[in-house]
Amino acid sequence: MRTIVVLDAPSNLGLRPPAPGTVPGCYKLAGALREQRVVARLGALEGGVVVPPRYDRGDWKAGDGVFNAAAIARYTRTLADRIEGHVRAGEFALVLGGDCSIQLGAALALRRIGRYGLAAVDGSADFRHTGNSEGVGAAGGEELAIATGRGQADLSDLEGLRPYLRDEDVRLFGMRDEDEDQVELAALKIPNATVGQIRERGAADIARAAVESLETPALDGYWVHLDADVLDPSVMPAVDSPDDGGLLPDELAPLLRTLVSSPRCVGLNVTIYDPDLDPDGSAGALLADLVVGALADN
Repeated sequence: MRTIVVLDAPSNLGLRPPAPGTVPGCYKLAGALREQRVVARLGALEGGVVVPPRYDRGDWKAGDGVFNAAAIARYTRTLADRIEGHVRAGEFALVLGGDCSIQLGAALALRRIGRYGLAAVDGSADFRHTGNSEGVGAAGGEELAIATGRGQADLSDLEGLRPYLRDEDVRLFGMRDEDEDQVELAALKIPNATVGQIRERGAADIARAAVESLETPALDGYWVHLDADVLDPSVMPAVDSPDDGGLLPDELAPLLRTLVSSPRCVGLNVTIYDPDLDPDGSAGALLADLVVGALADN
């Protein structure tokens, strides 16, 4: 049985304000999942909290690059320090976000240690960069591009370690079938499976094949990233971009369980769920059940 450590990374620095004068509510994700007793249900150790800097876009305007970049860079290093310690100790890190920019903390931590892969379960590729977009801004929609070395150096080249992830070491699951990033990902030979492809081939089978490809001797291990928006809005409306055509819980469950089952998987982060958009807590309860169900038997 692996030793699981639960670590809170309640950063919302990578998302746009949902409305003028407000901040994204995904910083409450960790607290909401803790209310669902994930630590006790998993028999996990307590990893504490990595407190994020204040959300403040200042006088940022379109064309200025990624907003909150200095704060995200600072937070990425601090979070990486904590994750690195757990991975080096042989512990499995369950990181409760936060928005998707927290994935940069895991990517940097693992890059310090060696060469690791990423299995990202996400409704979008989060691959926006200046080469395919008129402008960047929200790191929560750009973290994979940043982690693979695309983007401004103050985020993509921390500690001179660009890229944190190699293209060939990334696997993507759960993009919507019409996602425009598929063309670029195919050109870069980054394997990805859309919702339709997962349904056609079977979630467990497609995840098992990916795990086998990540268990190569060239890699020291891999990390799993879970964005709640991979789920269909009919069951997970509490996200910033609820797009129709997502996975259903009985499809995500075997996919996630298979991805984290390998002893080469060293951690999982959970992102984007926003308790402010879930007044009765049902979506949070579902997300907690899926995470606990994936890890409880591994």
